[in-house]
Amino acid sequence: MNINALYSVAIVLLMILALIKEVMRPGLILLSALSLFFFTGLISPQEMLAGFSNKGMITVALLFLISEGIRQTGGLDLLTHYLLPVKKYNTTLMLGRIMLPASLLSAFVNNTPVVVILAPAIKNWARRLKINPSYFLIPLSYATIFGGMCTLIGTSTNLLVHGLMIQNGLKGLEMFELVKIGLPIAIIGSLYTSIFGYRLLKERKSVEEEIGERPKEYLIEMQLDPGSPLCHKSISNAGLWGLDGVYILAIERENESLESLNEYEILYPKDRLVFSGNIQSLEDLKGFPGLYFVEEQEFYKDFQHISKHLVEVVVSPRFPGLRKTIEEFDFQQTYGAVVLAVHRNGERINGKIGAIRLRPGDNLILLATNKFTTRWKNSQDFYLVSSESEINEVKPVRAIFSVILLIGMVLGATLGSHWSLGSFQFDMFFFALLVTLLMVWTKCFESRNYTRYISWDVLITIACAFGISSGLTNSGAANLIARELISTLMNFGPVGILAGIYFLTLIFTEVITNNAAAALMFPIALQTAQNMDVSPRPFIIAIAIAASASFSTPIGYQTNLIVQGIGNYKFRDFLKIGIPLSIITMVLAVSLIPRFWSF
Repeated sequence: MNINALYSVAIVLLMILALIKEVMRPGLILLSALSLFFFTGLISPQEMLAGFSNKGMITVALLFLISEGIRQTGGLDLLTHYLLPVKKYNTTLMLGRIMLPASLLSAFVNNTPVVVILAPAIKNWARRLKINPSYFLIPLSYATIFGGMCTLIGTSTNLLVHGLMIQNGLKGLEMFELVKIGLPIAIIGSLYTSIFGYRLLKERKSVEEEIGERPKEYLIEMQLDPGSPLCHKSISNAGLWGLDGVYILAIERENESLESLNEYEILYPKDRLVFSGNIQSLEDLKGFPGLYFVEEQEFYKDFQHISKHLVEVVVSPRFPGLRKTIEEFDFQQTYGAVVLAVHRNGERINGKIGAIRLRPGDNLILLATNKFTTRWKNSQDFYLVSSESEINEVKPVRAIFSVILLIGMVLGATLGSHWSLGSFQFDMFFFALLVTLLMVWTKCFESRNYTRYISWDVLITIACAFGISSGLTNSGAANLIARELISTLMNFGPVGILAGIYFLTLIFTEVITNNAAAALMFPIALQTAQNMDVSPRPFIIAIAIAASASFSTPIGYQTNLIVQGIGNYKFRDFLKIGIPLSIITMVLAVSLIPRFWSF
């Protein structure tokens, strides 16, 4: 192994470790790795910056805006209204009715807004029909993954692979080229999930239900003794404002409930003070003279007083306070809401709430004013899952217009690949740009703050992937790994090596990100094909499919992370239903790819 190859492998291993440990956002981790390749001269400045001007990366940014336009016009909400059955019947049939349109939508629309809108609606629909919501939410995420496998624009990974192919002088993916393998996987995968898979999921209570059953574990009620030195002082002067992880929510005074409190509110004898916290917070409150714990909790004992203020959200990867404690980020000041409980991987996090460091996928129960939902329902910081949420306002004319534009974009990109005007190509980028501008001009989405609709971390990840791929090739690391792969699996022929590339990509996508997995495996697959003197296309198709086939963990795909929080799933729920599905998908892919793309 030469020094350059050794250095490249070391960079990649450090990058993978950093992604697993989540030391920074994925985009910054890949940017750091890209910079290390550049500093040692393994890539030129042009190779380092190639991804930032790549059509595929910019197309992904445009598709984020197009998806937002369809969402804000109310098209997805309208579909949800007609999608869900009004009566309870066979679970398999109901799953089919939900999964099929979800897959179809996600083939053309970014799957994150599809899940963000459908998941809370399905959860509340299941409650009304007294069905276990756990049977439907993971299958919903899987359905959107199936749909994304079928088209060029179904997922950002497909566009990344498409861009890498063009960069290396290969013919890019056509709009529906992947449907030849994606559709069989979607059909067989949906049948498995709707007939057998959902039976592996146990019923999970929502966080709201757990709080309703055990309110004493989430609220602390204290009473002020008439002789307490805290009487006739403001909340702030009494030292009860800004406590570490304990928040005063309300005061019960002479059968009157005071909830809109500020630090200047005066305390009076016999006031009952309601705090959010847990049993660990009780010791801090006991240290205040004349303030004692009320054994028989009366106020809020059934949450009837605050039901309209109970809001459930899931932290998104774009939350600005990631890896900060709730106290450090000052959640209450930022959003005007108090964190009542935090659940992660289906378990409540114990300890002081203020000391909890938030991560993507955390499920938060908030106590907030009525204005919270209106103000933050379109926030990119978290996904609103409140049971009180309603269908967004539908704008019929714009909703229909946005859907027509989407259909036009798909048809244009499909047919336009066969047209050209001199050197000008009517490709996916052209039609995505045209549709985005038409949506802006017709106000399909709020354009004043359009940048917040774009996932910049995803774009930076994709842009850096091109340079990292070049670095692995230039250093000889890709060739070294390709030779080892061939020597290990040569007895199984090209199909065996195809299975090896698929399996490695699948492992990477489950523990890091799908785009990073595709970027790492692409140069290895390309070098493997060159060393074997066969077509690289089957190997590249395998990478595109495997990088999206993240079923076994919630961290491999963003939609899995979203439904984990909404459904209060545990990590092992994904393992139980996802591992068999991953095996089925791999067998189908390895069996069918050589039939459509010859070596």
